[in-house]
Amino acid sequence: MKLSLTLSVLILTFITGCQQQPPALTLNIANQWQTVETKNTPVQRHEATFLEYKGKFYAVGGRGVRPVSIYDPKTNQWQKGAKPPFQIHHFQAVVYQNKIVIAGAMTGNYPSETPVENIIYYYPDSDHWEIGPAIPKDRLRGGAGVVLQGDNLYIAAGIQNGHIDGWVKWLDVYNLKTGQWQQLPDAPRARDHYQAAIIDDKIYLAGGRRTSQITKQVFSLVVLPVDVYDIKTQQWSTLPKAQNIPTGRAGTSSLVVDKHLLVLGGESAKPGKAHNEVEALDTKTQRWKSLPPMVEGRHGTGAILYDNAIWTCCGSGNRGGRPELKTTEKLNLN
Repeated sequence: MKLSLTLSVLILTFITGCQQQPPALTLNIANQWQTVETKNTPVQRHEATFLEYKGKFYAVGGRGVRPVSIYDPKTNQWQKGAKPPFQIHHFQAVVYQNKIVIAGAMTGNYPSETPVENIIYYYPDSDHWEIGPAIPKDRLRGGAGVVLQGDNLYIAAGIQNGHIDGWVKWLDVYNLKTGQWQQLPDAPRARDHYQAAIIDDKIYLAGGRRTSQITKQVFSLVVLPVDVYDIKTQQWSTLPKAQNIPTGRAGTSSLVVDKHLLVLGGESAKPGKAHNEVEALDTKTQRWKSLPPMVEGRHGTGAILYDNAIWTCCGSGNRGGRPELKTTEKLNLN
């Protein structure tokens, strides 16, 4: 009787656990990236971002004053939204409540772009832009990694002086609810032209470079180590050298898929085509693996996880600013 009861409890526990914990994605992907034949195309752009809000995809910002491009996966169509109030590029946007939030961005032309002095909001529901609160003047930079946890917007690293020099190790947090800024401990190293990611209360900085036009090293000073900030302990660490990003590059897109940090595309000192590599860091084992490469190499855009597929669009197809792409791709995860 005791054995039977114990067995029943074990079975019930197993069933309950299965109900509460659906199968996780393994990222053992047999599929290849495919070009999505959309009914029309987005406004071409690079040094921009790409993200999802309420089931629609938004390509936002980029060099020049480009209207927002909005993709509806249900109708397979792109449409145009409002133009930003001025040129906004080199940023990683996030979605907070009913708005897209842009911080740590640049404006102006190569190579002496300047940091955008305010947080910028775009409201998808009403298709309008708003200039938000000022960023502290002594913490201005562009090309930074930005992530959101709750009401807290974290801005990591970046560069102060366009593509010339002035890369920084800074980490700041802005509470979108209270309007309070706080300086946090510096990262172990500076980097710019990358995207950050947050997994299990930890902020991951992977990819990027130290852009140095002043020494004629715009593309070559790529950052290989992966730095991790623990929000709970407020301490930084660096993954062992064996866990450096396998392919050093900047202008990357970052995406989180089931405890994996994915780094897509980018550019480096390698001339010609942009990178099409997609590499995934398993944050449980701290090991990298290669995933199927994109159809087209691209940098200066973003990536979306939606309906069990990874999506990307736009960006630049070569190192530098040309050609700006208008294609959309996706990788089905099973």
